[in-house]
Amino acid sequence: MKMNLPNQLTILRILLIPFFVFFFVFDGIPAHEYIALVIYVVACLTDLADGKIARKYNLVTTFGKFMDPLADKILVITALILFAADGRLNAIALIIIVAREFIVSGFRLVASDKGIVIAAGMWGKVKTTVQMIMAIALMIHLDQQWFFIVEQVLIWASVLLTIISLVDYISKNREVLKEEQ
Repeated sequence: MKMNLPNQLTILRILLIPFFVFFFVFDGIPAHEYIALVIYVVACLTDLADGKIARKYNLVTTFGKFMDPLADKILVITALILFAADGRLNAIALIIIVAREFIVSGFRLVASDKGIVIAAGMWGKVKTTVQMIMAIALMIHLDQQWFFIVEQVLIWASVLLTIISLVDYISKNREVLKEEQ
């Protein structure tokens, strides 16, 4: 099976995750967190590029509809777990964000079992974008009071958008949970 460019970018995003983790946690390399930051930003840019290319050139595939949001989840949740372990992210925020992702993944599994593919919605895309920006801010992590405030605003905006996107997702796709007669 030959993969189109958007799907290749999605796979690239997934392949970058172990490198991001390695450089984030391995402090034996000078500027390791900045290398991790660059890898993370490149991974985020693949998300932006794959969607734009897929829509512009009509390369939207079932694989892309499934794997693109999954790649986003893996990338963002990996970063959030690292931040929570490092004390940069509140555990409650992490739990809310991860719980939403499990709920949505469960929804997608049920939908898939019924032959339905659910593409990411607008609120989910906004949520993911804000989470990616939040992760970048948490990696930059300046030791300044004003930057701490920016980080906190981004964290709690991510949590709020997580909740909003979950409610939107469930309300738009509630028929997936209806029992067949």
